[in-house]
Amino acid sequence: MKIRLLTPLLVLALGGTAMAQTPSILEGLLPPGSASTSGQIIQMLAVLTVLSIAPGLLIMVTSFTRFAIAFSLLRAGLGLQTTPANLVMISLALFMTFYVMAPVFDRAWQNGVQPLVNNQITRDVAMNEITTPFREFMLRQVRDKDLRLFEDLADESFRTKADGVVDLRILIPAFMISELRRGFEIGFLIVLPFLVIDLIVATLTMSMGMMMLPPTVLSLPFKILFFVLIDGWNILVGSLIRSYT
Repeated sequence: MKIRLLTPLLVLALGGTAMAQTPSILEGLLPPGSASTSGQIIQMLAVLTVLSIAPGLLIMVTSFTRFAIAFSLLRAGLGLQTTPANLVMISLALFMTFYVMAPVFDRAWQNGVQPLVNNQITRDVAMNEITTPFREFMLRQVRDKDLRLFEDLADESFRTKADGVVDLRILIPAFMISELRRGFEIGFLIVLPFLVIDLIVATLTMSMGMMMLPPTVLSLPFKILFFVLIDGWNILVGSLIRSYT
């Protein structure tokens, strides 16, 4: 009987002890600051969210979009469906992005990330130092027409400030559509010579009466040979990288 009476008391005591230890556990897991426990939890969730969409951020604020579109249209122009493989094309575009963006990454690390890790600057200052190199890179590549489009559509609260600083909510979408346009322009120049080869082969096959033979079957070896003879990979990669200088 005594055991039955003591059991609820022990449960309450243990529950109270666990509840008392919960804030200390959270204080150990969460970074110190003036925010409440709920606010720190929200900050942690925000950080995890940013890390989960990091690949998307890489596409939005770097040169990856232009490279990926150019390589995709190259494969379409050659008439190859799965060669080179998607992994090869994406990897090449990714490493070319690291090559082009290396100065931007270095500045963001040296001026923003490293001082923040060493507790030399605050988070607000670090955020500004990290975004400034990317902002300058995007401003050099964005078209004025695209920038004006999003400025005209933007709310008054985040339009371009009096000091000339463009809000990232305006700059990033304008930069993305500028990159899409340039990627398709480069893709057109890539596909055009292959289209000429297709037309020539189609004309020859029609003149010889080979109606049932698809022209692409004969044009594919010639397009690959043409691309290899002109050292196409060297020309294409060099042209894409020089387009950012």
